Amino acid sequence: MGSFISKNKSGTGAGPVPMTHYAKAQSVKPPLIANENAFLGDVSSSEKLDPEKPISAGFYRLEKGTPLVYDYTYHEMKIILEGSFDISDEAGNKVHAVPGDVFYFPKGSKITFTTDDYGLAFYTGQRKKDGA
Repeated sequence: MGSFISKNKSGTGAGPVPMTHYAKAQSVKPPLIANENAFLGDVSSSEKLDPEKPISAGFYRLEKGTPLVYDYTYHEMKIILEGSFDISDEAGNKVHAVPGDVFYFPKGSKITFTTDDYGLAFYTGQRKKDGA
């Protein structure tokens, strides 16, 4: 069985690369990013360790109100944690998303998010920190 400790890949032999823990990160409301009801905030990013292929992750919250239409300029995965979203794309796909649902939004997709109450999701995107 392999080791659970990540080895330093820089070749310097500096030792193990530590993990990072963000306690209760879900309990903080992300900052407002669009309209009066769309909130998004990166919790972490690999940008400093891997600037050529960064990934960033955080929370997205949408409250009842204006739909958010988003053009993805990067690949993203999203898992619904609380509430619900109605999510549609330009190809005609429509999903009523509930906790546990996972989505992949390819680079170049245009996605519309709405909700009757609120929805909270965790995402990981192939982009720099705060690049959404």
